[in-house]
Amino acid sequence: MAGFGDLIGMVLQGGMAAKSAPNRLENALNKSGLGQSEGMLGQILGSLAGQTQSHQPGGAGGGMLGGLMDIAKDMLAGGGQRTSQNPLASGGLGALAGALFGGGSRSGGALKGAAIGIIASLAMQAFRNMNRKPRGSSMGFMDNELPLGARPPQNPQEEQELENTAAIILKAMINAAKADGHIDEKEMEKLLGKLKESGADPEMQQFVLQEMQKPLDLDELVRAIPDEAVAAQAYLAALFTIEVDTEAERQFLNELANRTGLDQGVVNQLHQMVGLA
Repeated sequence: MAGFGDLIGMVLQGGMAAKSAPNRLENALNKSGLGQSEGMLGQILGSLAGQTQSHQPGGAGGGMLGGLMDIAKDMLAGGGQRTSQNPLASGGLGALAGALFGGGSRSGGALKGAAIGIIASLAMQAFRNMNRKPRGSSMGFMDNELPLGARPPQNPQEEQELENTAAIILKAMINAAKADGHIDEKEMEKLLGKLKESGADPEMQQFVLQEMQKPLDLDELVRAIPDEAVAAQAYLAALFTIEVDTEAERQFLNELANRTGLDQGVVNQLHQMVGLA
């Protein structure tokens, strides 16, 4: 059964993403984001690849499709001319961003568990850029240490933590989509159809439907966020969900940051990563 981590990728694939989301992700993976830490992107992709090889698809930390693996291999080692080049400049980032949001022809149409790993890693990088740890968080922060999501959980406690974080991120995305109105019936039907095609079970489909039908509830979302690291991940996921071109959307982001205690410097880092600075 797919977990919330896989469901994030399915929802992004299903249409709950800003039109500019692929460009924002490509920017975030380049030198303004993970690309500024030498080897970090390769380490993340390698870890996600290892998760795919050692676990069956499904679960919060599981399953990338083969198309993403081909992209990762091209970026990381490939052979040929790319061996002597920086993989971040090889064009692979555009393919990876396209794969996440459904535009990559080699992606097979889904990215599943890789989404939460990338979101967690970008959030961690924002704190590293500020040279400080997230308040109240156990998120990995040492050099070369990957956060939960970019690496598989090591015990039942980490499995539950990852599942809880993924559920919060998913709720943040759905609430962000409601910021300047509601999600109409056609949008719901389209997304649910995509989820079914991607293999989401009826329980997960029902969860998404119920969340979409509820009115925007920032109070509930804020109460669920346990620490600053998860707040950063929820905020970043919202940046991939909405265009941030209306006052209502900007107000939603401001309130999310302020009410969760997310440092303004970290907010600025996240905006800079995705090209919104």
